[in-house]
Amino acid sequence: MLTGGAGFLGSFVAKKLKSRGCKHVFIPKEQEFNLVEGPEIKRAFKVSSPDIVIHLAAKVGGIGANRANPGKFFYDNLMMGVQLMEEARLAGVEKFVAIGTICAYPKFAPVPFREETLWDGYPEGTNAPYGLAKKMLLVQSQAYRQQYGFNSVFLLPVNLYGPGDNFNPESSHVIPALIKKCVEAVKKGESEIAVWGSGSATREFLYVEDCAEAIILAAEKYNLSEPVNIGAGFEISIKDLTTLIAGLTGFNGRLVWDTSKPDGQPRRMLDTSRAEKEFGFKAGTGFEEGLKRTIEWYKCSLP
Repeated sequence: MLTGGAGFLGSFVAKKLKSRGCKHVFIPKEQEFNLVEGPEIKRAFKVSSPDIVIHLAAKVGGIGANRANPGKFFYDNLMMGVQLMEEARLAGVEKFVAIGTICAYPKFAPVPFREETLWDGYPEGTNAPYGLAKKMLLVQSQAYRQQYGFNSVFLLPVNLYGPGDNFNPESSHVIPALIKKCVEAVKKGESEIAVWGSGSATREFLYVEDCAEAIILAAEKYNLSEPVNIGAGFEISIKDLTTLIAGLTGFNGRLVWDTSKPDGQPRRMLDTSRAEKEFGFKAGTGFEEGLKRTIEWYKCSLP
């Protein structure tokens, strides 16, 4: 069972599962199964009888969406994860792969973020409800392994980007939001674009296909309680990111920084050594190459 299998990351995971020879991949579509509701989750297990569950489904968004929907993001993500893992345990599932989020880390975690520092402080306020709801899956995973011998693993992917990303300005993350702004500005001949924050915050980004590969490798090879970072192991400031995207999209105008808007977490970069050591994952797509593919995909998707 691949929850969120029709989504951005999920579609890449589904393709990779099939290319690995996995013939039966059940994707509970949102229109057919509301995975926030317990009875719907029971029904999904009944119709699919999975051996392995990879739980990708999540209610997500950028800083704006998190600030507007803290209660919904907390409740929906918590109820989905907790009930899915419990039903998986009751159904005798062999393995549960839970996908967490970098938003679970403390706001001022030392950079690069190491898995051992996950509990050393409160997450950044704008996305703490989402981050904490996802973090509870780690608590549940470890508790279930201890009490029931249930094999579940917990992965912490960094911010993703790539073809098929969410470009809706109401809920998109920073890369698609910037690509959309720059492409539209070029099209309309605008001389400037507004960008949230001061530009000083740093982020790490992982190409979506690389993340899908990491998830498959963990499903195949990793069977321990400790959480694992999934990332590319580099950081870039939002200012440098914006300049790079402007250049790649052909936008030569002025960048106006709206400092009334939040920067979010000051710095983000993962220590990715555990993933390489435990199941041989190392990101393979160069950042500029990944951005070019994403921009190309977005331009081709426009009417």
